[in-house]
Amino acid sequence: MNAERTYGLVLASQSPRRRHLMALLGLPFDVCPANVPEERRPGEPPAAFPQRLSQEKARAVATHLDSAIVVAADTVVVHRGEILGKPRGPEEAGAMLRRLRGERHRVLTGVTVVNAASGKMITELCDTFVWLRPMSDEEIDAYVASGDPLDKAAAYAIQNAEFAPVEKVVGCPANVMGLPMCHVVRNLRRLGVEVPSEALPAQCEVRYGGYHCALTELVMPGAVRRW
Repeated sequence: MNAERTYGLVLASQSPRRRHLMALLGLPFDVCPANVPEERRPGEPPAAFPQRLSQEKARAVATHLDSAIVVAADTVVVHRGEILGKPRGPEEAGAMLRRLRGERHRVLTGVTVVNAASGKMITELCDTFVWLRPMSDEEIDAYVASGDPLDKAAAYAIQNAEFAPVEKVVGCPANVMGLPMCHVVRNLRRLGVEVPSEALPAQCEVRYGGYHCALTELVMPGAVRRW
């Protein structure tokens, strides 16, 4: 029996959205947030930035553990080549939503899975294209006043059913929430972790917005779909 399968699973994030997604695995896991500066290096490409940060988060947690499988992620939103982070206040949140409405942008998540005992590490990038609907100024103002966008990159939550900001998703919908679960499953299995649920993509699609994920067959061939 592969000894790696006896190791605990650790999520290196304090994000409640990532915790909810990890829970879909049906496996017990601990949460240990990583204290890593989230600063972009000069000239660092948008796609390289979240991958590097996910690696740094994973290492920061793994170095304090004798034996565990650590999952870490970092997500950025890119619009016309510019990275949009979390808004610094209501005014900036409104400006971001007005900028993105009716437009296409990219959501890039770097996902790193590392075996703390062996040091073996796998990092992947998930890239999703998202279109926001052409929302009115009044809708934006009301959403900003709710406080929901203030802790989210690009100032929106794909899973907010009342505001329903997203018109179209091409790629992984869970990626837009910060943790592309098919990538997590594939790389956990590569490190010897048994992940039993082949119905994970269907759970993501039903629970988090009902968006069709076009990447499932590429990442998890044979997984159960609802479409």
